Amino acid sequence: MKLSSPEAYLDSLKDLERDVFVLGERCSCTVEHPMIRPSANAVSESYDIGEEPEAEDLLFTTSHLTGRKISRFTHIHQGTEDLVDKVLMQRMLGRRTATCFQRCVGMDGFNALYSVTYECDQAHGTGYHGRLKDYLEWVQDENVVVEGAMTDVKGDRSLRPGEQPDPDVFVHIVERVPGGIVVRGAKAHQTGALNSHEILVMPTTAMREGEEDFAVSFAIPADSKGITFVLGRQPSDTRKMEGGPLDVGNPGYGSQEALVIFEDVFVPEERVFMCGEVDQSGKVVERFASFHRQSYGGCKVGVGDVIIGAAQLAAEYQGAARASHVRDKITEMIHLNETLFCCGIACSSRGHEMPAGNWDVDALLANICKLNVTRFPFEIARLLQDIAGGLVVTMPSEKDFANPETAAYLEKYLKGVEGVPTLDRMKIMKFIENMTVGCGAAAYLTESIHGAGSPQAQRIMISRLADIGEKVALAKKIAGIE
Repeated sequence: MKLSSPEAYLDSLKDLERDVFVLGERCSCTVEHPMIRPSANAVSESYDIGEEPEAEDLLFTTSHLTGRKISRFTHIHQGTEDLVDKVLMQRMLGRRTATCFQRCVGMDGFNALYSVTYECDQAHGTGYHGRLKDYLEWVQDENVVVEGAMTDVKGDRSLRPGEQPDPDVFVHIVERVPGGIVVRGAKAHQTGALNSHEILVMPTTAMREGEEDFAVSFAIPADSKGITFVLGRQPSDTRKMEGGPLDVGNPGYGSQEALVIFEDVFVPEERVFMCGEVDQSGKVVERFASFHRQSYGGCKVGVGDVIIGAAQLAAEYQGAARASHVRDKITEMIHLNETLFCCGIACSSRGHEMPAGNWDVDALLANICKLNVTRFPFEIARLLQDIAGGLVVTMPSEKDFANPETAAYLEKYLKGVEGVPTLDRMKIMKFIENMTVGCGAAAYLTESIHGAGSPQAQRIMISRLADIGEKVALAKKIAGIE
């Protein structure tokens, strides 16, 4: 593996020459920007063995393509054990960072395309599967970060891609040229885009006849000519630029999203994995969605572990840890968090082999997992704020603690139980603020709603996959109805 350490990964980002805009200004080096660096730190944890005894086996595995040791984030699942280990790895990294570590979308995209390209070749005589395997082998050997790009900006939601007044609101082919294609459009909410070496583009919905130009999938270096990145805002994000770590809440780690714009970008033929096969486009969307909905049973649970710890710590610091209602609330937080984990493990354990030889999750249970994720983290966050109290959003700033005129007052009046430094109490309160209303809430709460599809998307799939007819037949049989 070429990139084999956090330091090597962070250094590699400095070599990317991209058009990046942050707060209306060009950014020449994202990894050194204070608003972006914490998110790069989170990705770098995927290169670090760390202190957990199980970390090496979870972070790394053996490539079925080469037999060499690779990052699990570049792996194609070869059985239910791989699917389970993926969830365990995601929980571990969530526990380390308390945020999104940004490599899951690319991993889930690879695994969706692996089976679809194989089936597309069988149906249409194309050569996409071999191209994808060649690309994967390179990704595995280099251990680069690949951002999965699925969500188009969509324009008028009442119109199909082919009906839009401006076709650029969906990424599409504008020209087929010798040796490749030229594409235009934009992908929104792109998690980890500024921390990725490569971009893996997939269609955002099932295309129909007449929408062949929109049925496109490809991989492209992030610093390719014609790509522009605009960083999205998060609550309290400029606190990272103020110098002190206290007000940030989680100073070491974070997440980020960007609008990624493709303006007549050339994609070489060997990097094209779908080019007009409308009958295959919906498969990519559904299989990717299942893999990514499985992912949330790991990453959000790991973050939940940290949040539960913060709730217990806040209660201890203010002398409320023994109150029965506090113990009940923390127990409920654990119950909700472990229920999400159960769903992630269940859909993995009931996975099945695909014709291409890779393994897919149980799609129904994966959608159940994600629908629960749209609810439970919000209740966990509500209970966290309930336990912590109103000080979460009324605390003075770090500068007030540093000002001799106010510091003594704050030490005196914001102190909790004896023996706990006032500043330690403030640190956990600022962390709770970050996770429930600040930058951390973007990765934990908003992403829980919209990442891997909105709640309605899961409801549609659950209704489609649940086989109501079979359940009706069971009821009729037992009730004695002919």
